[in-house]
Amino acid sequence: MPSALSHPSLLSCRRLFLRNYEVWINIGVHEFEKKGEQRVLINVDLYTPLADTTPQADQLDEVLDYDFMRRTIAEYVSKGHIHLQETLCDAILARMLAHPKVKAARVSTEKPDVYPDCDAVGVEVFGIKES
Repeated sequence: MPSALSHPSLLSCRRLFLRNYEVWINIGVHEFEKKGEQRVLINVDLYTPLADTTPQADQLDEVLDYDFMRRTIAEYVSKGHIHLQETLCDAILARMLAHPKVKAARVSTEKPDVYPDCDAVGVEVFGIKES
């Protein structure tokens, strides 16, 4: 799969990332999944224009704070049961793209404890704002 940075409008961006953010949430469509929490790993890549996020004074308000990603995800997953990983990914993606400093985002989720014979099952989505 080609890198998202190969997209022409992202060549002047930096990539921020959150790797394997582990949350325990109520997710799934099966009855047994609705009775307890499951471990979900969330990964986020945010693409921010260098022109808007290159610090001049080495101050946090000049860039996108990493806490935005964790806080936004934590707020969303605390709202209650989610049936599908697709719903989770799409909701996180929409919230990431709503930030004014974000040009594009990639979000993936994976459930590592579903099957004993594979590492995980998951979903990934990518979105880019039109200029």
